[in-house]
Amino acid sequence: MEISIIGTGYVGLVTGTCFAEVGHQVTCVDCDAAKIELLRSGGIPIYEPGLKELVEKNAAEGRLRFTTSTREGVDASDIIFIAVPTPPLPDGSVDLSFIEGVARDIASAMTGYKIVVDKSTVPVKTGEKVAETIQRYCKARVEFDVVSNPEFLREGFAVEDFMHPDRVVIGVASQRPVKAMQEVFGPYNAPIIVTDIHSAELIKHAANSFLALKISYINAISVVCEATGANVQEVANGIGMDARIGRRFLDAGLGFGGSCFPKDLSAFIKISEQLGYDFRLLREVQRINTEQMERFLKKMADTLWVLKEKKIGVLGLAFKQNTDDVRSSPAIELCQRLLKEGAVLRVYDPKAMEKAKAVLKEATFVADMNAVPDGCDALVVATEWPEFKKLDLERARNVMTHPILFDGRNLFDGREMERHGWIYKSVGR
Repeated sequence: MEISIIGTGYVGLVTGTCFAEVGHQVTCVDCDAAKIELLRSGGIPIYEPGLKELVEKNAAEGRLRFTTSTREGVDASDIIFIAVPTPPLPDGSVDLSFIEGVARDIASAMTGYKIVVDKSTVPVKTGEKVAETIQRYCKARVEFDVVSNPEFLREGFAVEDFMHPDRVVIGVASQRPVKAMQEVFGPYNAPIIVTDIHSAELIKHAANSFLALKISYINAISVVCEATGANVQEVANGIGMDARIGRRFLDAGLGFGGSCFPKDLSAFIKISEQLGYDFRLLREVQRINTEQMERFLKKMADTLWVLKEKKIGVLGLAFKQNTDDVRSSPAIELCQRLLKEGAVLRVYDPKAMEKAKAVLKEATFVADMNAVPDGCDALVVATEWPEFKKLDLERARNVMTHPILFDGRNLFDGREMERHGWIYKSVGR
């Protein structure tokens, strides 16, 4: 199939590259000329495991190309995927100006039948607005179909998720585009669910909100565990073995973050409100998430007494492992709160250092994780990078003012840490 992708962020670049990997001809479009030049030269603007190699391979084999021209992308394709940002507005609703702008550009460039696919996460009924916009601005008056195809990619595992999806959701207003969409996704051998557009749009927000609820639930359980001397990991394992619940997303910590869960949760609350329903359950999910950070900061203050001028080493800046994304990162929020209290920070992350420098100007960035503890009063694990388990704890204990570790991701064994002379504080244990 001839496919174009409008937008080369996390979703767009992964989508286009993985389509090319199974044999489709793909044109990726972005208005950022510097980003397109970087992609043409063999670089990529994000870190995502396995993505760079696939971009290089498919570009070299002629299945993947990049342009700044929407018209070029539209002319070269039968199916056009919209994968542009949908950032939050101050009231929690979604800024759809990028979607509207791309819909207008597509309409202006269309000279024949096209399938236009919303890949971006959008509020229910956005497909109707996209269709209205194309109808209004398409001078050629050609036929088209609008389809909703929500993405379910986890940053850090996006290539794996795209190549081996749990399911593919296709929302349509008519049966005309179904066969073509099934052909696009056929090589992935995943269940394809065909629904109406409204249902498809709701599935993404409902799924992300449920996963956020699951995280907040286990974080609430962690508070009860700390109050009773129970171990939240053992509780999570016990309830997670129930096939109706499952173990994933039951890891207590600093709370959820990133570019999806906070935004999508707020958007779904706002969407529901506009439809006449107060989604109080999801408001509580937000409150628990906020309180989890407050509890962790209090734990640090209770242990260190005064945070001002304390030198604290922070391991992890990305919002999760296997990504360089620091958007809405709990680790970044923790650092900002500590800096506001007057703490002095030494920070490290395997992939997110450069992006974090723009938002943590007062912190000292350290190139080697084993050098982070030098002269520190305490260490914090803020992101669950597996390599942090290999930290030289004996060296750290000797170079720190006090061997105190606040483990915001429960990476270490608390009893083992205490046996080796550490003051160890984790979450829910």
